[in-house]
Amino acid sequence: MKLQLALDDITLKNAIQLVEEVKDFVDVVEIGTPMVIEYGMEPVRVMKEKFPEIEILADLKIMDAGYYEAEKALKAGADYITVLGVTDNLTIKGCVDAAKDYKGKVVVDMICIQNMEERIRKMEELGVDYVSVHVGVDQQAAGRTPLDDLKIMTENVTCAKVSVAGGINADTITSYKALNPDIIIVGGGITHAKDPKFVAKAIHDAM
Repeated sequence: MKLQLALDDITLKNAIQLVEEVKDFVDVVEIGTPMVIEYGMEPVRVMKEKFPEIEILADLKIMDAGYYEAEKALKAGADYITVLGVTDNLTIKGCVDAAKDYKGKVVVDMICIQNMEERIRKMEELGVDYVSVHVGVDQQAAGRTPLDDLKIMTENVTCAKVSVAGGINADTITSYKALNPDIIIVGGGITHAKDPKFVAKAIHDAM
């Protein structure tokens, strides 16, 4: 089980300082979509150069031009890229092809998927590496958590690995660990903490 740190609403300078603090406790650093919008692929290149021992995920949430957009991040040094599960199968296949060419991994973000069981089967047919439960911040504000979807996902995958994101923190980590996902993603639970290193260690130890 890996801990993924999501860097979203943070400057690149502060992100570098934060990763330096918590690097002993995280396995994957996610360059979140807000950072991609702000900086492009620069954070991917910088993080890979400064922390070569940590895997890097570029949260592109690809919706079209799968091969082309995935290639941009993979060439910049990303180990994982994300594509939205609601997009066309050809786009997802393009991402899979790019990942094979550049020895990366494809994570399918299953945000807003209704037919979860059916879509998981199709994703596995297409050869993706991970399917990811994701409850977005707007849904979290309405009181939704990823736990129910995570239960469905872990019961239905046969070969893909599973990651989960959506408001997870040190207080809730044990509920997610119990369902045994391959990657647990924590963003604000660490980045907004008064003592990020302490919290990252607590989550790491709980896992």
